Amino acid sequence: MKTQILLLITCFSLLTNAQELKHCGTDEMHQHLFETRPDLNPGIVRAHQRLQTFTQQYVANPPKSAALYVIPVVFHVIHNNGVENISDAQIKDAMVQLNLQYRKLNPDTNEIVAAFQGIAADPQIEFRLAQLDPNGNCTSGITRTVSTLTYIGDHQVKSLVHWPPEKYLNVYVCVEAAGLAGHALLPSAADTIPEWDGIVMQHDYIGTIGTSDYFRRTVLSHEVGHFLNLQHIWGGNNVPGYYYLPVGDAGNCAFDDDVSDTPNTIGWSICNLNATSCSSLDNVQNYMDYAYCARMFTEGQKLRMHAALNSTVANRNNLWQAANLIATGTNDGNQILCAANFSSDKKVVCVGDSVHFSDDSYHGITSRLWNFENGTASSLSNQLTSVVYTTPGTYDVYLKASNGTDTVELIIPDYITVLPATGQEIGLTEGFEDGMPAVLDRWLLRNVGQIYNWEMANVGFNSNHSLMYNNLDAGANQVVELYTEPMGFSSLSSLAIAFDWAYGQVNPSDNCLLRVQVSTDCGTTWSTRKTYIGNSSLNSIDDTLATTFVPALSSDWNSDTVFVNTASVLTDHTMVKFRFEGEGGNNFYIDNIRLGDVNTLAVNEDESLRFHIQPNPTVSEVQLSWSPLANIQHIEIVDVSNKMMQQTAVSANQYSLQLSVDALAAGMYFVLFHGNGTTWSQKMIVRE
Repeated sequence: MKTQILLLITCFSLLTNAQELKHCGTDEMHQHLFETRPDLNPGIVRAHQRLQTFTQQYVANPPKSAALYVIPVVFHVIHNNGVENISDAQIKDAMVQLNLQYRKLNPDTNEIVAAFQGIAADPQIEFRLAQLDPNGNCTSGITRTVSTLTYIGDHQVKSLVHWPPEKYLNVYVCVEAAGLAGHALLPSAADTIPEWDGIVMQHDYIGTIGTSDYFRRTVLSHEVGHFLNLQHIWGGNNVPGYYYLPVGDAGNCAFDDDVSDTPNTIGWSICNLNATSCSSLDNVQNYMDYAYCARMFTEGQKLRMHAALNSTVANRNNLWQAANLIATGTNDGNQILCAANFSSDKKVVCVGDSVHFSDDSYHGITSRLWNFENGTASSLSNQLTSVVYTTPGTYDVYLKASNGTDTVELIIPDYITVLPATGQEIGLTEGFEDGMPAVLDRWLLRNVGQIYNWEMANVGFNSNHSLMYNNLDAGANQVVELYTEPMGFSSLSSLAIAFDWAYGQVNPSDNCLLRVQVSTDCGTTWSTRKTYIGNSSLNSIDDTLATTFVPALSSDWNSDTVFVNTASVLTDHTMVKFRFEGEGGNNFYIDNIRLGDVNTLAVNEDESLRFHIQPNPTVSEVQLSWSPLANIQHIEIVDVSNKMMQQTAVSANQYSLQLSVDALAAGMYFVLFHGNGTTWSQKMIVRE
């Protein structure tokens, strides 16, 4: 039997029922960590040896009667306001499934192959959502954090929020779990890297409802098995040799998972219940295989998990202690009624649309009473209710919840914004000169989960004011949005979205994004018409700046116009949005937004604002584009002393041109567009 150490466990590879399930990338991630952090290797080996010795002694002399082990759990939903922000109901469903499987109460135990019926175990482990947080405050056992790290789902997400792992099992829900269904640390690794202790799950492998399904219900149980020191049923990695045992490899018969009653197997990704890969019947229905037909743990696995729960390695022995259960509010299974709470699938809707509300109060709710200002609800007493609003405006939502003895209440003023279903305006000019109250009458300003939002700035592009986002202090992984109510563009053949902006970087690697988007379904979905990225097209100043960026010169600003010519987008209920995604960098300013007919804007606005240089700053080539109304015939590039550096003639029907700027030294230049007896000038930056 080989000594096995598995640092990171992730699972599942199968194509079944037209569903492509995630493959296991454990070994690659494991090897990468040990190659990049060799300093961790000795500590993990020592912790593994301690736990291995303790486990052997525990299994040799197990307690005559094992009590129920209760483990407090907290779910951290890391999201960017997408489908990954799963409901409380889906998380609670996952907890039901977890407890069924770890108490051998799952209704499919009668399907266990006869040869293994006798060793199919009740692990005697129960999981309870925490009711008190680390500070002793009331909690639902679910936290929600907005971060673009959800798209990665590696150990970085644990730096966003991490409750003490000696008190809670931390489960993270993300868009991605490092490209996998889920991953967890074994106790030996968690003992060495406690800040990484926990489980990361892809959102659609949580429970049986919502974004997941019944077929994927066992994945969390598999990962919890690793958390409690179970390896894959065919064995695992060996540190520091870095070799691994791919599932299904014939050589796996020479290895073991350190559990005596699980037959040696090569491991299965399909549910072959008659498999005898290593000369005996394989336990394909084990939760620690990949076959997705799991029904059981063995008695040997139960003892191994109990040994982990009684060992000091990674403090697993503290999780179930009476004092910790009291501290986490999980001591007696009683529900503590401590807060009213609700959520909805939308907060901005159009007249006639339905909003779905959920009572997320905690804990032990037996009755409730809703009140929706100016809304008609399908029920005022159900946990889930649907509400329709028929009049534009901003409305309060009220909920009173009770457990039969005590009651809690919550009212959120102006929770729902109801917009007209059909837009009356066919254009908009916004210079932000009328003050914030006027801006709020014309725009919806949204900060997606962080403390900073748009604010009025006393500086603008050829004006006194603009709208600013304090990106310098907000930091990375933050999002703010600025968008219109539905507008009536159905009479237009071409919509122009013109605007000015100023943005500075702190480091050349800062990659903030600005997306110009449109929606035709009241903001349920958005299509991106143009994206501006960091150094390639968003940055408006040549230098990086670690102190607060305030544009002082006209040359500190960029200008652009986005053209929308798609007939399906030009409706009588089209919305326009500017979405800024902070990824480091300095402050962002936006000014002089002009929405409307191309021809109207060409008459009423400075035509120079509708010429484009992409990317800007540039290194080798630029793409120049302009409105056909300008009738450009000649283009020049001049330096700051007005010395001509390049020139080219263009035809009357050419509206874009690619130029090489390799011969230009790094610095500032101006592109001169000549047409209709007029010259328009645009700043261009060339970098080394």
